[in-house]
Amino acid sequence: MDAVPDLTCETIETPIGDLLLIADGNGALRIVEFADCRHRMDCWLARRFRSGSSVIEGRVSEAIKASFAAYFDGNLAVLEQIPVALDGTAFQIEVWSALRRIVPGRTFAYGAFAESLGRPQSARAVGHANGANPLSIVIPCHRLVGADGALTNYGGGIERKRWLLEHEARHAVGLV
Repeated sequence: MDAVPDLTCETIETPIGDLLLIADGNGALRIVEFADCRHRMDCWLARRFRSGSSVIEGRVSEAIKASFAAYFDGNLAVLEQIPVALDGTAFQIEVWSALRRIVPGRTFAYGAFAESLGRPQSARAVGHANGANPLSIVIPCHRLVGADGALTNYGGGIERKRWLLEHEARHAVGLV
């Protein structure tokens, strides 16, 4: 059983709803979730830290908050600089790390993404790992789409996924 880290939560406003930012005592982000999807965060915490965890209201680093502000202002690459602590299985961490390497403004179908990982038969497993992502936006799970390009399966809602993809398409000049 893992030790329960000290976790601090701060809520920030964004154009698509308030975000809960949860950082550990080292300043690394552990969870980013939309405030109206808090149940997803609570479930993740309960699964990850079975002995219970306490999240105190406080402040995350100004650098992290500035990175989110810059992202929503159109600086898409800035989220890559945010320190994160990934807690998951080896496969989940592999998927989440690879998601961070998808260039903003691009999307991948689940199957094509699985192939890019050298796991052509694991599209469904990639989907499950993607759905378990605790760091919304920072680990850009919104960049995975259906085989036909349809917007599917986003914990924050399809409208937010659409907004994020359109935002990135508008600001991805020179990144793609």
